[in-house]
Amino acid sequence: MDWIQGIQKAIDYIEDNMTEEIDYDEVAKRAYSSSFHFQRVFGIMCGFSLGEYIRRRRLTLAGRDLLSKKMKVIDVAFKYGYETPESFSRAFQKFHGIMPSQVKSGCSLKSFSRLSVKLDLVGGAEMHYKIEEKPEMILVGYKKRFTGVPYGDERVKQEEAFITTTRAKQWLLIGASCDYSTDYMVIKNIDADGYDFYVAYALDEWTRKELFNPTVTGVDFIDKMGFETLVIPKQTYAIFETEKKKRPIVDYVDIRKRIVTEWLPTSDYIFANAPEVVAMHWRPNGEWEKERYIEICLPIEKK
Repeated sequence: MDWIQGIQKAIDYIEDNMTEEIDYDEVAKRAYSSSFHFQRVFGIMCGFSLGEYIRRRRLTLAGRDLLSKKMKVIDVAFKYGYETPESFSRAFQKFHGIMPSQVKSGCSLKSFSRLSVKLDLVGGAEMHYKIEEKPEMILVGYKKRFTGVPYGDERVKQEEAFITTTRAKQWLLIGASCDYSTDYMVIKNIDADGYDFYVAYALDEWTRKELFNPTVTGVDFIDKMGFETLVIPKQTYAIFETEKKKRPIVDYVDIRKRIVTEWLPTSDYIFANAPEVVAMHWRPNGEWEKERYIEICLPIEKK
């Protein structure tokens, strides 16, 4: 109950300070957590970032002020934290589909409603997990900067487009991999604007060293492929697995949300500021239709 009350207090604090500069640390304190943990949980639960929530709510309130209070555009812009009327007008048009000056001419506005936390009965279902300290892991992969939060429909669309249009890079790294059965997805550098999404593979030390050496590979284009070495530091993880089946990826989003709404609030852990790792066991030795599964490794630390 403390966590639910804390989330509501955090939302109330945001709503009470929409015309002020909002300190994310102060928001998180209302939910009895760190800023990093609160923003991560908020994104999973809501499907959009804390910053995006604040932006949409401010633009909703700005539209109401222009319509009902008949305020000047410049006054509304400064009221909701925009440095210039021009930057406000761009954001307003992107959200509402019209310019601020058109509000009084009878055009329709968009409304993004205030969040309210409700207590629902959840759970009553099994979740299998383990807490494990994993040693440092070194992977080789390539990345793209995704927008939004890494847990909702927007992530699914971006991930699908990224993976299906970079097959040659995957095939090259799979061929060089010493762990042919597993593909890794790594999420790093999450902030209000997005996050870095990596497709990566485990290569042995010699292969990592010689991967960019044309006298060994016989080609001179690998350095143009955008490959990076990722060092995943030693970290404690909560590890969850999907059911073994032909297409386990359909279970992934549901499990991620259940981790945050059911498991995390009743555990002794919070999110740690470390990379998230998803191990996709895509090419097992046995029957693919029965043994494929996804391993979700969330970095955690004690409360």
